[in-house]
Amino acid sequence: MAHPILEQWRRWSSRPMGRWAFSKVLARTIPYSGTIRPEVLSIEPGRAEVALSDRRAVRNHLNSVHAIALVNLGELTSGLALNAGLPAEARAIVTHLEIDYLKKARGRLVARCNTPIPDWRTPCEHVVEAPITDADGDVVAQVRVRWKIGPKG
Repeated sequence: MAHPILEQWRRWSSRPMGRWAFSKVLARTIPYSGTIRPEVLSIEPGRAEVALSDRRAVRNHLNSVHAIALVNLGELTSGLALNAGLPAEARAIVTHLEIDYLKKARGRLVARCNTPIPDWRTPCEHVVEAPITDADGDVVAQVRVRWKIGPKG
């Protein structure tokens, strides 16, 4: 059985305004991740793309997107990609986050994640990367998330 997040994405994304509605529901379901108002662009097993619009609420005193907003974007994207490839019987929990800031983040940003899906039946740790690019295609930050994966229960 597919993960509920993937089932919902498949149900909503093909409809008019479906991606927008899915993103709004996701933001309400995961309140902290919702603070950045993520725009989900795509989800497939092991893959996800999520955009972040540059606006005052996510900016810092240097007039660029705040470091924690970037971590939030990367973590959310990695979680969508990973969980979309796991069945409903599996669980994934973040155990470590790290980020390299490579350039001031300004304008519309997109995090992209492409990860293999490990065997969830044996508990393991799995590191997922989610680089974040700006409108010029430059990587502004590289997020790495360590997930503890295993059966629910």
